[in-house]
Amino acid sequence: MAKFRIQAHGRLQEWVAEEKGYFRDVGLDYEFQSSFAMVQTWSAATVQSTETSAPEVKHGAYEDMGEGRTCEVSSACHWAVNMASASEHGRMWGHAYSLTPSGIYVPPESPIKTPEDLANIEVGVGYHSGSHFSALQGLESFLPHDDIKFRFIGLPMDRLTAMLERKVPAANVFSPTCYILEQQGFRKVLDTSFMIGFLFSNAADVEDVGRYFEALRLAQRDIDLEPERYKHYFVRELPEQFKSVADVRTFGPGERIVFETYTREMYDRTHRWMEQWQLFPDGNTGNAPYEVAVLA
Repeated sequence: MAKFRIQAHGRLQEWVAEEKGYFRDVGLDYEFQSSFAMVQTWSAATVQSTETSAPEVKHGAYEDMGEGRTCEVSSACHWAVNMASASEHGRMWGHAYSLTPSGIYVPPESPIKTPEDLANIEVGVGYHSGSHFSALQGLESFLPHDDIKFRFIGLPMDRLTAMLERKVPAANVFSPTCYILEQQGFRKVLDTSFMIGFLFSNAADVEDVGRYFEALRLAQRDIDLEPERYKHYFVRELPEQFKSVADVRTFGPGERIVFETYTREMYDRTHRWMEQWQLFPDGNTGNAPYEVAVLA
C-alpha cells in the first residue's frame, strides 16, 4: 500500500507528531513532501540591483492546487481551499482548520504608520493565496476599493526576500516569515491573521485522513502546553539563507489548529465574498455544493 503523503506547511504540528510517534500510534504509514508555502523562487540575484521592484508572479496556492498536488493532504488559506474544493480539485476537511498570525509589514525606516497610509501603495502579496485574500479583507475596512493596490510577489519566502532587499514598500506575510521580519525591526501596520484550510485529494483514504488529524490533535495539545520545546522545528523548513538570520527561540507558536467544523455558512459566505470581489475574473469560481466540496 502506498504511503500517505503529507505536504507540510511551515508549522510545528506535523514535526511534533512525528517526534512523539503520534502518526505511528494512530496507524498511519506516511512520508513528508516539501511544502509549497516554504519554497523560494525569487532572490536578489534574479533581478538587477538597480531595479526597485520584485518580479511579479500571478500564480499562487489556488493555481497550485488546481494543477494537482502530489500528496494526500496539504494546506492553504481557507479561501483558496474553498475555491479549489468548489472546483473539485480535492475535498476540504471540514472538521478542522488552523489560524495563523499574519500582518502587513513595512521597513523600520518607512513613513507608513497606519493602514490609511497604504492608500495606492503596492502591498506585496501572493496571488490567489492567503496573503492576497487576508490583505484585501483587512484593508477593505480602512480604504476605498480603488485605493487598495497589490503587487503579486510569488511565495511567502519570496515576499520575505523582497522586504529584506527593500524591493517592495510593504508586504503581507504570515508565520514564520512575520517573526523573522519582526526580529529585523520591521513594523506591523495591520494585523491580517487568517484561517487556513486543509485539502485532501480525491484519491485519499478518508480513514487515513482521520488518522492524520488525530495525530495533529495530540501534537497541538503538546504545543499549547510547552511551545518552547518545539520551536526549533521552524528551522526545518526554512530556506538555508534564513536559518542563520532567524532566532526561532523568540518566535511565537505559529499556526494553531482548531478542531471545529468548517460549516456550510462559512463555506457559502466565503465563496460569496470572493465572487463579490471578482477575484477570479475568468469566471472559474466552482459551483460544487457544500456536501460535495467539504467532508464535515
